[in-house]
Amino acid sequence: MKKMYGQRAYVQSAGVKNDMEVDGFSVAVCQELGIELSRHRSRSFEEMQEWGDDLSQFDLIVALSPASQRMALELTRFHHLEIEYWPILDPTGLGETREAKLAAYRQARDQIRDRMIARFGPPEPEEAATGG
Repeated sequence: MKKMYGQRAYVQSAGVKNDMEVDGFSVAVCQELGIELSRHRSRSFEEMQEWGDDLSQFDLIVALSPASQRMALELTRFHHLEIEYWPILDPTGLGETREAKLAAYRQARDQIRDRMIARFGPPEPEEAATGG
């Protein structure tokens, strides 16, 4: 999101549980597009709140799994914000070989990218997105 749209919006990555380390296949396929994920850390919804991100201050939550959609709906039932569910392929556990696994992760990456473009419009030019 930040790579494509720069500082247009405040974005946080959260999930149902805290995985902290980002999957190596995710890092590899995002690197192909110039997106650096190796230092990215995901956190749980609870951690976001503990670290000062009040969910009521967000306008939109994008859920990528039914579990995260349920959690978002539960945590925000008293707040006025939009929750969208984007059914994205879960590539974990798919593919027998490294290339087959990478292909599944590329498919999931591309589904997310396509959904972002459909929802938020074309990406900003590289200079605008990076602030340079």
